[in-house]
Amino acid sequence: MTVANLRGIPSKIRSLLACGIALAVVLGNAEAQVADGAAAQAVAANSVQSVSATRTGAGVFLTIRMQKPITTIPRNFSVMRPARIALDLMGATNGLGRNAVTIDQGNLRSVDVVQAEGRTRIVLNLLQSVAYTVSANGNTVLVALGNVNETAPTFPAAPVAPSARPASVPVGASAPVAPTEARAIRALDFRRGANGEGRVVVDLSDPNTAVDIRQKGKSVVVDFDGTTIPDSLRRRLDVTDFGTPVARVTASQNGGNAQLVIEGRGLWEQDAYQSDNQFVVELKPVHPNPTQLFPGQGKGYHGQRLSLNFQNVDVRSLLQVIADFTNLNIITSDSVHGTITLRLKDVPWDQALDIILQSKGLGMRKNGNVILIAPREELALKEKQTLEAQSQIEALEPVRAESFVLNYARAVDVQNLLMGRVAGGGGGGMGSGKGLLSKRGSVVLDTRTNQLFVQDIPERLDEIRRLISKIDVPTRQVMIEARIVEAQDTFSQDIGSRLGIVHAGPTSWLNGGAGSTYGTGTGASAGSYNSMTVGSTTITNPNFVNLPAASQNGFNPGVIGLTLFDRSISNLLNLELSALEVDGQANDIASPRVVTANNVKATIMQGTQIPYQTVSAGGGIGMVQFQNAVLSLEVTPQITPDGDVFLTVKVHKDTPNPAVSSAAGVAIDTKSVDTQVLVQNGGTVVIGGIFEKTETITTTKIPFLGDLPYVGIFFRDRAKTNNRTELLIFITPRVISQQMNQAAAQM
Repeated sequence: MTVANLRGIPSKIRSLLACGIALAVVLGNAEAQVADGAAAQAVAANSVQSVSATRTGAGVFLTIRMQKPITTIPRNFSVMRPARIALDLMGATNGLGRNAVTIDQGNLRSVDVVQAEGRTRIVLNLLQSVAYTVSANGNTVLVALGNVNETAPTFPAAPVAPSARPASVPVGASAPVAPTEARAIRALDFRRGANGEGRVVVDLSDPNTAVDIRQKGKSVVVDFDGTTIPDSLRRRLDVTDFGTPVARVTASQNGGNAQLVIEGRGLWEQDAYQSDNQFVVELKPVHPNPTQLFPGQGKGYHGQRLSLNFQNVDVRSLLQVIADFTNLNIITSDSVHGTITLRLKDVPWDQALDIILQSKGLGMRKNGNVILIAPREELALKEKQTLEAQSQIEALEPVRAESFVLNYARAVDVQNLLMGRVAGGGGGGMGSGKGLLSKRGSVVLDTRTNQLFVQDIPERLDEIRRLISKIDVPTRQVMIEARIVEAQDTFSQDIGSRLGIVHAGPTSWLNGGAGSTYGTGTGASAGSYNSMTVGSTTITNPNFVNLPAASQNGFNPGVIGLTLFDRSISNLLNLELSALEVDGQANDIASPRVVTANNVKATIMQGTQIPYQTVSAGGGIGMVQFQNAVLSLEVTPQITPDGDVFLTVKVHKDTPNPAVSSAAGVAIDTKSVDTQVLVQNGGTVVIGGIFEKTETITTTKIPFLGDLPYVGIFFRDRAKTNNRTELLIFITPRVISQQMNQAAAQM
């Protein structure tokens, strides 16, 4: 029973170390392959013998002892999130007999030693990114973390190749390295992998550049610390046609950092690795399981990745391996037994643990950093026993009595809440629900002092006390002002005429118009054009055209008249023109106001009651009843968490209309609006409007004569009416602050 290839390298710095992947893919160019081939020959058959750490002051020195001397500094790089440092020992093997070494000194948590084809990678797991320096002396590799000015352990002198140089990554600190040119991105390329993955390849001028990778929505953002990108590379690449999860790649300069934004599409997973000066970000397609109800939706495993390969291994021993890897405290029940065969490659440790538990019918309960693992039936039985014990304690525990004085809430409302009686439980009564009292609890209220007396076990009393502290608070109040504006614009115009002719001669003909009467008298009334005297004859209404202007709204028309006659008054022409124009404007403004508490309906009204008499089924006269014709405002405010007011508003404006009345009563003109609206505190909103326009033109004329040009005005009457009415309803809510309430109480 051995652990094969147990790895804990995070996805952000994971290199192509899996078995069967050639190093040529990682290196990416022929020069790197030649260099690595030479390095491999130089350290052929070398191996890692020991890994240890020493803490001196603020720094930590990691010592890696090899079987044979090395002549070059191991190639290394770092990643900021998560904080990791990786060293590649070309041509070396893992001679430790294990893959993980726990350090827990200073900023260094542990070291992972992973062997792949032709190399051994050593990964330093840090708490946070720090500056570091790598040096080689004989068969010892030293990594200085943190304060590099501390005194490092000394090693026997050994010849060092001229090409050997210390490598460091300054992350918030400086290291004694030779001045180098400014860091920059030299090239940017995109490639499609054999399995449809999209690779963004970045050529860095400095292999020790710190890189920050994070996922933001459907995109991956990569920041290169202290690095510039040339203007020729600052562009947006559309790589949709490659058929990979990468849709677009945008390169830009973000302050002092070069930034890449890789936009993904579909389902994918992210991977990133570095080889010398080449940094690669890879998006691999994820093919959803067709048997899943919701493809692509998992449990969200976020643990550090590992690989497990076991054949008939004891389950308890496998759980111990996971405990050593995660530094968690795992308690395994005695009833956990059996063996398991599994091969998991590069999966989060929490997913691996979940798979193991599901395959063996086990469950777990986590309390802090302690995990209890046992069969599901055993865990369910323990929880059932715990609940039964709690129920027995409640049944036997002595009860206590406590009084609660309510300051703002009504005692009867709180009593109904504690007993589970809620309003509206069917038919408008009280419904029964699950209250806060236990089976042995009781509550009594005193309406005079607004107190509650509760008797129950201590645990329930604590819950009731917390509940009352939350609901017994002053209710915020809202003042709602409604402004109802009704504007009227009336215009009336009427033009009419009268025309009469009289001839008294041998044939003696007179024209008096329809319905005229003739009589005798002494003379015509002064200033009257409705009668005249010819000789001894008085003529009433001597007009054969009688189309005068009518009165409008109590206003009489203006009249201008003209009479023509001869000396003997035997021939007479009487002409009368009348005209009326009335133009009026009226504004009717009503402003009801009401103050109410939050979530409490308020109603205010003003108006009259109109009596009317009902008729019984037998036809007899019934009782006298009354119908409201009022201006009313009914509103329920609700204050939102951000200070706005949500209103449920009903506005009615009813007015009697005497013009439409009968023996049964008077008609009522009604205007109303019923709506819900969200308004800012102190803001005004128009919740409704009605616009009416009435335009009427009436012409009364004598056929043919009324249509004559110019003179036709004497043979017709033309009345024009243009009335406009507009009704607007404004609502303004204002939340009354606690300071205003206190000031009003002191006045």
